[in-house]
Amino acid sequence: MEQTFEAMLEQLEKVVKKLETKEIALDDAVKEYKKGLELAKACYTMLENAEKVLVKTQE
Repeated sequence: MEQTFEAMLEQLEKVVKKLETKEIALDDAVKEYKKGLELAKACYTMLENAEKVLVKTQE
């Protein structure tokens, strides 16, 4: 099942908070960073798709 935009955004915010603590091991920080990139990309894709739908409905 696909996650909602809000759920992914919440996960992304948690990743950012972890990385901001500076109390995270380098290996873990790299893993969290990669996870954050994937989440950000997924959120961006969802926003692009929503925009396309809105543009189509306005035509």
